[in-house]
Amino acid sequence: MSHSPAGRFAPSPSADLHIGNVRTAVLAWLFARSTGRRFLVRVEDLDDRTFPDVAQRQLDDLAAVGLTWDEPPEYQASHEGRYLAVVDELTARGLTFECFCSRKDILQAPRAPHAPEGAYPGTCRNLSDDERAERRAAGRPPAIRLRSDTYEYTVIDLLHGPYTGVVDDFVLRRGDNVPAYNLAVVVDDAAQGIDQVVRGDDLLPSSPRQAYLAALLGYSQPVYAHVPLVLNAEGKRLAKRDGAVTVSEIGAESAMAQIAASLGYAATTLDGMLAQFDPQRLPREPWIFPQLS
Repeated sequence: MSHSPAGRFAPSPSADLHIGNVRTAVLAWLFARSTGRRFLVRVEDLDDRTFPDVAQRQLDDLAAVGLTWDEPPEYQASHEGRYLAVVDELTARGLTFECFCSRKDILQAPRAPHAPEGAYPGTCRNLSDDERAERRAAGRPPAIRLRSDTYEYTVIDLLHGPYTGVVDDFVLRRGDNVPAYNLAVVVDDAAQGIDQVVRGDDLLPSSPRQAYLAALLGYSQPVYAHVPLVLNAEGKRLAKRDGAVTVSEIGAESAMAQIAASLGYAATTLDGMLAQFDPQRLPREPWIFPQLS
């Protein structure tokens, strides 16, 4: 199915959106609308720590600040077949393997000197049929990992320039059969015609893995823009325990006034900000949230 180009905001409904999340949504909308793209919202609800009532409150908050989207929000949980079909395709191409490691196994295993903390050390990559049967008999359901043929991959980001990051044998399907984030996001973006990905810069290290997978599947690499996060006075990411405020707590008008000021805009409406929008003039440093400093 061919689509006209689109940008998106894709929250996970595990907790209400705080002002930092809404600021990222506003930026994703501005990037999309300023380039003539459609704007979509996707609810990333594959994880069992997500809740339908939270998803609805997130959508309500986005609408309250004036965000508009061009199609009904898509829920990942209703598309599991889409992801598992891609796992089957990659498996048929010899590009996957079963992994029986726990997170603890991976963190404790010896790693190659250049491999970052948490990168998969390849423990199950070359198991024999007998070794696989033995591990299966022990009762741990395997995750499915991508059999990567590279250690790193480079993406081009509108704000960060070229960024080269690690690509390991990352998980495609978890041991509980749930499609992994790095798989679902790539498959969804391609299915929805999303060719512009604007999100928090904490996700920049995920982009090389996702872009590499997209290339393996014959998808085009999207335009990336990873925007600075909102931090508290200690320089930590905003979280509810730090007193991160939500739209419903301070009101949409106040939220938009603070977001606009943090981006250097006098206008406090989306249309007003859109008229002045220039990606090159965006702040490159995190916004230290004023109420917490």
